Amino acid sequence: MKSEESIDRIIQVNDIDIGKNIAKMRKAMNIKQTDMVARLQTNGVDISIYSYNRIEKGTQNPTVFFLYACCRILNCDMNTIFDFQPLN
Repeated sequence: MKSEESIDRIIQVNDIDIGKNIAKMRKAMNIKQTDMVARLQTNGVDISIYSYNRIEKGTQNPTVFFLYACCRILNCDMNTIFDFQPLN
């Protein structure tokens, strides 16, 4: 049975590089990882630099709350974070 904490986690799978997408956007805005963590913390996300680094590497799954905070900080929407490409 899943704990309440694990219910809101987004699982990164092989075809979606959520962490890499966040890293690309962060770097494009010239934000260091430590600054990103500080901004996340001021947005109410309880995260360490170690955990943040693991999310960017894809070895730890982000929470929905984390993703919403990233959207606010990086001025983007969830489609951008997930790198959603509509089918034409």
